[in-house]
Amino acid sequence: MNAIRRGLGNGLVQAFLVVIGLVWLTPLAGLFLSSLRSAQDTAKGGWWTALASPGRLSFDNYTALLKNSGMTQAFWNTVLISVPATTLVVVIAALAGYAFAWLDFPLREPLFLLVVALLVVPVQIGLLPVAKLFGALGLFGTIPGVVLFHVAYGLPFAVFLLRNYFAEMPKEMLEAARMDGGSEWRIFTRLVLPVGRPAIASLAIFQFLWVWNDMLVALLFADSSSQPLTVELQSQIRQFGSNIDVLAPGAFLSLIVPVVVFFAFQRHFVQGVMAGSVK
Repeated sequence: MNAIRRGLGNGLVQAFLVVIGLVWLTPLAGLFLSSLRSAQDTAKGGWWTALASPGRLSFDNYTALLKNSGMTQAFWNTVLISVPATTLVVVIAALAGYAFAWLDFPLREPLFLLVVALLVVPVQIGLLPVAKLFGALGLFGTIPGVVLFHVAYGLPFAVFLLRNYFAEMPKEMLEAARMDGGSEWRIFTRLVLPVGRPAIASLAIFQFLWVWNDMLVALLFADSSSQPLTVELQSQIRQFGSNIDVLAPGAFLSLIVPVVVFFAFQRHFVQGVMAGSVK
């Protein structure tokens, strides 16, 4: 009887999770179907009506999207912003996290407390002074300027996360590596990074999703030649309003990339979450 109850319980949980998954996937499916419909079909009814006539669906909207220079340029701008901003934050945070966790240097604890204190600083406070600074340096309205802003505001949380993760590693493991003649750089690259891969992957996912979906920073720091996809979509809505044949495939493209990135790294992400819960 206990086995039957456990089986029924597991079955109910699985069925509930399937229902939740379908509910969460419904907007994604609706956006995808809308991106395959013509503007005339979209005006006649909701996206679910496309299920009655799947033969009318086509990829013509995506073909038109590829010919839209503004959307394609915005997509590549988003890539040029998100990838460097994520890579720089992960690399710098990993180095700083290891230093704060295992290296002895003057003012280590006060500096780490300063990093933690920066977590409470809202992004909005730094927009105006950083904009003035970037204007003086010639970075305002450029992709490097947007990247530097994201890196600066992403580092405090990243350093805090990786430092705490690295600090939980067994001290004996690092001491044994030092006794074997390993340098700090070799210990960091050959020992700490592989062990800390789940936390690093989790950080990379969060940072990438935040930068990819950002619109506030891009609205202020990017000009028309460097604006990402979120700003271009907002501009398309403001200018044309009803050009769903361009907005739907553009929005789906903006959405599907983070989904693909998440599923590509989900195994490491789950390992990082589980490791953090155990610790």
